[in-house]
Amino acid sequence: MVNFSQDFILNIDLSTFAGIFYSANNMSLKEEIAKRRTFGIISHPDAGKTTLTEKLLLFGGAIQTAGAVKSNKIKQSTTSDFMEIEKQRGISVATSVMGFEYNGLKINLLDTPGHQDFAEDTYRTLTAVDSVVMVIDCVKGVEIQTEKLMEVCRMRATPVISFINKLDREGRDPFELLDEIEEKLNIQVRPLSWPISMGKTFKGVYSLFNKTLLLFKGSQSKISKEDLIKIADINDPEIDRLVGESYAKQLREDVELIEGVYPEFDDEAYLRGEVAPVFFGSAVNNFGVQELLDCFIHIAPIPRKRSTEEREVLPEEDKFSGFVFKIHANIDPKHRNRIAFLRVCSGKFERAKNYYHVRLNKNFRFSNATAFMAQSKETIEEAFPGDIVGLYDTGNLKIGDTLTEGEKGIFKGIPSFSPEIFREVVNLDAMKSKQLDKGLKQLMEEGVAQLFTYELGSRKVVGTVGQLQFEVIQHRLKHEYGASCEFHAMNLYKACWIASKDKKQLDEFVKSKYRHIAKDKDDKLVFMAESKAWLGMVQDNFPEIEFHFTSEF
Repeated sequence: MVNFSQDFILNIDLSTFAGIFYSANNMSLKEEIAKRRTFGIISHPDAGKTTLTEKLLLFGGAIQTAGAVKSNKIKQSTTSDFMEIEKQRGISVATSVMGFEYNGLKINLLDTPGHQDFAEDTYRTLTAVDSVVMVIDCVKGVEIQTEKLMEVCRMRATPVISFINKLDREGRDPFELLDEIEEKLNIQVRPLSWPISMGKTFKGVYSLFNKTLLLFKGSQSKISKEDLIKIADINDPEIDRLVGESYAKQLREDVELIEGVYPEFDDEAYLRGEVAPVFFGSAVNNFGVQELLDCFIHIAPIPRKRSTEEREVLPEEDKFSGFVFKIHANIDPKHRNRIAFLRVCSGKFERAKNYYHVRLNKNFRFSNATAFMAQSKETIEEAFPGDIVGLYDTGNLKIGDTLTEGEKGIFKGIPSFSPEIFREVVNLDAMKSKQLDKGLKQLMEEGVAQLFTYELGSRKVVGTVGQLQFEVIQHRLKHEYGASCEFHAMNLYKACWIASKDKKQLDEFVKSKYRHIAKDKDDKLVFMAESKAWLGMVQDNFPEIEFHFTSEF
């Protein structure tokens, strides 16, 4: 122990002590930030996204056995699909959050809905991640939902890694798939692994990133280190013995072509969202997953800066800030709990500490803060930038809310988009009106769909981007809230959020179009347009009124 003399203690400036303490505290914060990687997995439905999620968790040691999707042998659902309707349909309809440690790093993984009907949940989730792994089916190639998701990634210059999946099936030529990614997704590619054949003769993958060959024994539910065979040099004759001379020769020719055609991998270009590294494999059989994970932890970004309405917030800033990007009611149907998913953006989150709720201009204390492993939760004492924290909530938090240690800025970038399908809500049981209203309110706050209430007659209209959402809402209202309803079709084209610099003009417009005016869940004025042509005519007739197709303007 070091003993300081009384004279030394008296003479030293107190601000020096403060500086030493702040420096040590800030260094610890920077170390925690450097350990974190927060990413989302996106894809078109049935590309194997949820299966890849489980294999990443297996390699990370977070789970021991995977529940194979649609497997008859393993009678359990995939780890990240925990809602009853997800288990019945074999699809993800809600974002799942999973954290695990791998090689000394804390990995935060968000598995998003692949089905296009739930795209808006995925769009919001992409605001909470620092990078993305995009799964592509080697048989079907780039599909329409993948193109839409890539557009959202491009809006924020989010770094993207592509994983071409299902090489255990007879798929398209790998070079043809690379060309399609570049053409349809408008992004340069650089293969960092390469398949050895595919389908029935699929042998494994060669990692161009670390110059190793890994051969796996297919196993849907378990993996072990004994399954991996490493060979350091692509010219090693041992490869010929393991995969056969013809396959080894083809691999060497392909690698030579790749090195000649594609430029060297530029990690800075990847971080700018300009180049997508590409990996090949079969998630269900564990081929190529570890190469993806090992490369990911080296090149993926640490938590990045975020923009508020006032300024850019750096993760290493001393004071805590974060935003809510998802709400989930009844995550456990046995307990009527409601959890808000919060992305930590700066500083350190501490359980049971008072934080400032910017929208409500009030302080709140969250004594129950949890980390997630799909439906499993554990109480945490602290969290750092990049982490996703679950906050138990009684209705004070909404999607887009910002929590800070006092600063009033609100984080940007979580809009609601105009729906594509509209249905009027019809209550089938007048005795359960309160349950129906409560259920609709909570489900809309989750972002499952959007609710518009007409000023005239208080008719309630639900807007979605796909038909399947109505089935999910109907199912959850009945089983979680005991409310029965039907959805009747409506002849509507767009929901347009309206505003004007001239309040008098806005009031006159609302008065003249009162039959077509509604309010969203946040009481914002919305013009419900019945057709594209009519909307255009109204816009021409009222040039002083602003019509917006997103709620954030």
